Amino acid sequence: MDTRPSILAAAMIFAAAATVLPPAASHAQMINPEAADLNEQQALDFSQAAIGRQLGDFDFVDSFGRPFVMQQTLGRPLIINLVYSSCRHACPLIVETLDEAVDAARGALRGTPGFSVLTIGFDTAADTPARMHAFASAHGVGGPDWHFLSADQTTIDRLTRTTGFTFYRSSQGFDHLSQITVVDKAGAIYRQIYGESFDPPLVVEPLKDLVYGRAASWSSVDGLINKIRLFCTIYDPSSNRYRFDYSPFIGLAVGFLALSVIATVLIRAWRSNRASSRNA
Repeated sequence: MDTRPSILAAAMIFAAAATVLPPAASHAQMINPEAADLNEQQALDFSQAAIGRQLGDFDFVDSFGRPFVMQQTLGRPLIINLVYSSCRHACPLIVETLDEAVDAARGALRGTPGFSVLTIGFDTAADTPARMHAFASAHGVGGPDWHFLSADQTTIDRLTRTTGFTFYRSSQGFDHLSQITVVDKAGAIYRQIYGESFDPPLVVEPLKDLVYGRAASWSSVDGLINKIRLFCTIYDPSSNRYRFDYSPFIGLAVGFLALSVIATVLIRAWRSNRASSRNA
């Protein structure tokens, strides 16, 4: 299932979110000092231009006050989302929705090395390790390999430029693009996901691509197993969970068997008719 949003669909999500960018924004100066304003399409273009970009390394402090280096996440897919801890609406909704998607992804990718999640505070003056810890606790999100991080302003400026994330100060604190970034095992940006609320497959399907490899070879045993896992891990919206469903491959096997039987009958009939013609 291809869940990649088009630019038009992303723009619709962007326009519908409560705290995303209005038609003009002074934060354009953080992206381009020459820009007079910033509209939704500019922000989306800036975000989409980041796809394929290598992240590089960034230094943070986690919510327990320990140093955290982004490079330590290499080798597994990575999810990045940026928030500010004093946000009352968009950021809590984003992380709570992401928590549901992460839970679904953990189930879908059970038995694999999995992935990491980084929630990073971009309000450097306020988003201290203690505040990020309180933010995670208040909204009941987190778990294994989900880190809540703080950074200095230089790091945040560099990170937001690299990931294509737009934010700026407003009368209510900050307005920002509702964006989640999916990064591949080598540290390159693979997908952008937009909106405050989204269905789990928008996050899980890119992770399945990266863990199982849509381009994996059918020739090896590992490649065959990964292909089966990729296509047979199906999202069930009624339970908000992924489950294994082997019926597509069973259907293919039954269809192949039926075609084989039909072909065998036709070949035998053709041989019988040919033999009869020769004996006539």
